[in-house]
Amino acid sequence: MLEAKDVHKIYNHATANLHVLKGIDLKINAGDFLTIIGPSGAGKSTLLHILGGLDRPTEGAVNFDGQDIYNLNDRERAGIRNKKVGFVFQFYHLLPEFTALENVVLPGLVKSDMAQADRLREKGMVLLESVGLKERASHKPGQLSGGEQQRVAIARALVNEPKVIFCDEPTGNLDSKSGEDIIHLLLQLNQTRKQTLVIVTHDEYVAKLSRMTISMRDGKFVS
Repeated sequence: MLEAKDVHKIYNHATANLHVLKGIDLKINAGDFLTIIGPSGAGKSTLLHILGGLDRPTEGAVNFDGQDIYNLNDRERAGIRNKKVGFVFQFYHLLPEFTALENVVLPGLVKSDMAQADRLREKGMVLLESVGLKERASHKPGQLSGGEQQRVAIARALVNEPKVIFCDEPTGNLDSKSGEDIIHLLLQLNQTRKQTLVIVTHDEYVAKLSRMTISMRDGKFVS
């Protein structure tokens, strides 16, 4: 479903170039649950952003369903991100002025007209119920705990029924109990919905639950 071929990422600075990714090759199949672990600065988040179409590689290709997404223009690539990819970040990135339900349905409104708003609201409520937050639908992010905000972010990532969800340190801003709950929720999504998951993490516990773990160091896979 998703394949990276000899991906390099170099950031150009006035004093020196920073070679963050050094020839990454990776294949991800539908239904996989993959964790990428490694120390800070290993290149994990950069790789995740490139796989998800957020950051262009300096060299190499990323094929999604057989199509090199970096041969597309920005609008076409944004369409793939909206329809086929979900993102869950460490700091949630919820819009503070919107309710939990409004945050969940927002990506769906990008590809739908307002005539679909009622259907999206119904779908959003189903997703909030699936993450245990049906009773918190009208609450704004500031009224939710960190774990609850991350559950909203997961529901938002699911609203367009993406083929893959990329998670960048999804438990990094949570206490251990909330973090464990979030990981078990993601594991349940993988097992029951066959949702493809790619998780960047420092957490060895997360890695133990995944089907495959890859270690990164200095911009390369080491195991």
